[in-house]
Amino acid sequence: MSHQLINQDSGNTEYYTDPRILEAAREVLGYIDLDPASSLKANKFVQAKKIFTKADDGLSQRWYGHVWHNHPFSKGEKACHAKCKKKTCVTRGHHISEDVPGNRDWIRKLVDSYNYGAVTEALCICFAATSEGWFQPLADFPQCYLSPRTNYYNEDGEKVSGVTKGSVVTYLGSDIKKFAEVFGKFGVVKVAY
Repeated sequence: MSHQLINQDSGNTEYYTDPRILEAAREVLGYIDLDPASSLKANKFVQAKKIFTKADDGLSQRWYGHVWHNHPFSKGEKACHAKCKKKTCVTRGHHISEDVPGNRDWIRKLVDSYNYGAVTEALCICFAATSEGWFQPLADFPQCYLSPRTNYYNEDGEKVSGVTKGSVVTYLGSDIKKFAEVFGKFGVVKVAY
């Protein structure tokens, strides 16, 4: 069941990107100005100049420059009302008092920030949920479909195996050739036609 957290909802658990992928990201971007969904521990590997943690509420901040984006994978959820009877609340054993942002919120923020010019170049890793509405804005950009499936790391630095979905790295930027050359070793690179 723990592998489903990676695929569906991050819950209270953080998952970190494989260091080899982060090294490739720095090679493509040159450097990382911002990781908008990070932690101090994660940034030891990402090496971004600036991070936004959960406490900073990255979605409410201005994104800029060269961005690495590994957001908390989640379908999102609205806060509970006073007399909540949601099945998910019963299952997890508590109610939520604030909205939990989902994939759609994170992807929309990234693409909008790029389209408006604040983000000049970015790489986004997420699961390859090609039929989902939140994923569709990413389909307009070059992508590397990672193979084999990408296992993420937990807070203890252990690789979490058993991921049930494939991941994709999407590139928002102008140096498509460099992206393809660097990420081609991780899987098939496709460019929108």
